Amino acid sequence: MYEWNQAIQKMIYWIEDNLEDNPTLLEMSKAIGYSPYYCSTKFHEIVGMTIKSYISARRLAKSVFAIRDTDERILDIAIKYGYSSQEALTRAFMTAFGCTPAVYRKRPCPVALQLPKAVFHPDHFEILYQGGATMNKTCLTEPHITIEYIPAHKYIGIWEERANHYGEFWDYHDCDKVCGIIESMGNVSDVIVGPHMAGFFYVNGKAKYFYGLGVPYDYDGEVPDGFEIREFPASYYLKFVHPTFDFLKDNCEVMGKVDNLAWNFDPKTMGYEWNEDVCQIYHRHYPEVLGYEFLRPVKKIK
Repeated sequence: MYEWNQAIQKMIYWIEDNLEDNPTLLEMSKAIGYSPYYCSTKFHEIVGMTIKSYISARRLAKSVFAIRDTDERILDIAIKYGYSSQEALTRAFMTAFGCTPAVYRKRPCPVALQLPKAVFHPDHFEILYQGGATMNKTCLTEPHITIEYIPAHKYIGIWEERANHYGEFWDYHDCDKVCGIIESMGNVSDVIVGPHMAGFFYVNGKAKYFYGLGVPYDYDGEVPDGFEIREFPASYYLKFVHPTFDFLKDNCEVMGKVDNLAWNFDPKTMGYEWNEDVCQIYHRHYPEVLGYEFLRPVKKIK
C-alpha cells in the first residue's frame, strides 16, 4: 500500500544529495529503480507537485540560506544552484519573496521556504512491514527525568486553541508554509528554545497546541503574518527524556512512553509543583540526533 511512499521518500533524499549537480528525471529513476514515467506520475500524486517544481523550490530555498549565511557572491550562488545567471535568481527571488537577493542579504526577513518533503511516516512503516523480518527494533529504554533551566525568552508562534495535539494543529494550518517560515528564521532563534520546539498551553484547564520558534528576550525583529510573539519568564523544567531512536520504527512507542510519563507524573515527589500558569510546555523531537524530550515547567514548593 505504501511502497510508493517509501520509493518517493528515497527519491526526495536523492534530490537533496544532488541539488548542486543538475539532477535529471532519468538519473533519479535509475537510482530508485522505477521508470521515469512512474517516478514522475507518482511523485506528483504523492508530493502534490511536479518533480521540476519541487527541485526549483528546493534550489531556491538553498539559495536563500547561502545568501543569508555566507559571503559568497550572489552570481556564484545562482550558478551553484542551477540558475543560468544572477538575473535568473533575482527573478525567482522577486516572484517568490517580493525582494531581490541583495536586499534580502542586507535585511533577512521571514519567508516561506520549501523544506524537504516527508511522505513516508512511522504508521506507513508499521503497515508496510507488519510481521516482517525487517521490523528489528532499535534499543529502546524507559524514559528518564532530569531538570533543565530555561532563561527568559520570547516565542514567535501560532497558539491554536482548536488543536489538542500536533496532528490536529495541521488540520488548521499549512504545514509547508508554517515550517518554511520558521526555517527561514533559524538565524534569529534562541539557542535553547529553537525552531520547531513546539508544545502545549492551557485554555480553561485544557491543553492546546502551539507551534513556532523561540527567540532571545531582546528580539525586536519582524513577526511573520499569522504569527504572534509572547514573552516567557525564566523557569526550571522537568524534562522527560528518551535518547536517540529510529524514527520510522520506534516513534510511536517512544512518544507514547514519554508522553504517558510526563502527563501523569507528580512533581511533588521531587519537591516541585507545576509552573504552567505562566510558562508553556515544550517538546524537542529530533529522533536520530537528540531523541525525544518533553519539558514541563515547575517551581519549588514553598
